[in-house]
Amino acid sequence: GARETFESYYRKQRRKQARLVLQPPSNMHETLDGYRKYFNQIVGFFVVEDHILHTTQGLVNRAYLDELWEMALSKTIAALRTHSSYCSDPSLVLDLKNLIVLFADTLQGYGFPVNQLFDMLLEIQDQYSETLLKKWSGVFRNILDSDNYSPIPVSNEDVYKKIVGQFPFQDAELEKQPFPKKFPFSEFVPKVYNQIKEFIYACLKFSEDLHLSSTEVDDMIRKSTNLLLTRTLSNCLQNVIKRKNVGLTELVQIIINTTHLEKSCKFLEEFITNITNVLPETVHTTKLYGTTTFKDARHAAEEEIYTNLNQKIDQFLQLADYDWMALEPGSRASDYLVDLIGFLRSTFAVFTHLPVSPATNGPSRPFPPKVAQTACMSACKHLSTSLLQLLLEAEVRQLSLGALQQFNLDVEECER
Repeated sequence: GARETFESYYRKQRRKQARLVLQPPSNMHETLDGYRKYFNQIVGFFVVEDHILHTTQGLVNRAYLDELWEMALSKTIAALRTHSSYCSDPSLVLDLKNLIVLFADTLQGYGFPVNQLFDMLLEIQDQYSETLLKKWSGVFRNILDSDNYSPIPVSNEDVYKKIVGQFPFQDAELEKQPFPKKFPFSEFVPKVYNQIKEFIYACLKFSEDLHLSSTEVDDMIRKSTNLLLTRTLSNCLQNVIKRKNVGLTELVQIIINTTHLEKSCKFLEEFITNITNVLPETVHTTKLYGTTTFKDARHAAEEEIYTNLNQKIDQFLQLADYDWMALEPGSRASDYLVDLIGFLRSTFAVFTHLPVSPATNGPSRPFPPKVAQTACMSACKHLSTSLLQLLLEAEVRQLSLGALQQFNLDVEECER
């Protein structure tokens, strides 16, 4: 007969129990099971309350239940925000997202509003994207570290088809050549290209079941892929280029590789379009600006080539040993200079591997592009400035005609 007292007592106790249920275990973020238990407790609690709402008269009412759910929702979201931020494994973040979707859909089935949970999933999506970028940073580093930076040799049709299947490449000239032949790029080109596609698939997995429009999904994938290219891949490429032991041959190969990867960006655009069915002409589509990544890497590699060459020239010049008071010149150019010119000659032979722009030169006349020309100009300029420095050094107080004639022989050798 003490109905009111009982109702008030019941609601008070259940509120306390709800607070207990909503307290997440401290190590919840470590395993999926931790999250699962937490969600099961909350669902269990509200399923019981919903059952009591529908099977008793007035013990609980909708207003009480809505207020309880409001409190539960804010506590759950706060707990998930905190715990998910500790997670660095993309597959665990993905599993957590699937659990949250199940949790939200279940409670929505019982009439509880869950929009805030889906809003929070979009925040978790940013974090998922960050964990993916970290993971792919390692993937790219491994690919670039294990590359041999020389063109891929192909011995037969099967190998050729396999590589063309992995990377969009067409070259009528190369197709006509007999086996064995070589692709212009090294292994890292098809590997990096395929990993970018893998990354796109991984992004797509998160957007499933989030009740998003295809334009939203497309936008999300493009933004993440842009970050992958302009931040993650860009850093990895720049690190390789700036490495101490990187040689000219590797730098030339990097220039070739990035040229081919840049051309492949349009195929990546198509790949995303095929997945999301959102045409690139749509007003809101984000362009993939990965092309800037490859341009920047190429410029860095070019700069490194010029610096590298100049350092090598300096090493040869350290061997210069002029006798400024010589009575007679030698019969030929100085040894150090002959060696230096020999080195430059073999170096510029490397540049003939650089891609030729077909618009300016026909295939019959391979001509090194601007990089080789600029490298040659910069090497000549550096050499002439350095030779002049040798002559004008403060320690050189006196010069004989013989020494000047020897120096002149060397300058003429350079000109030749």
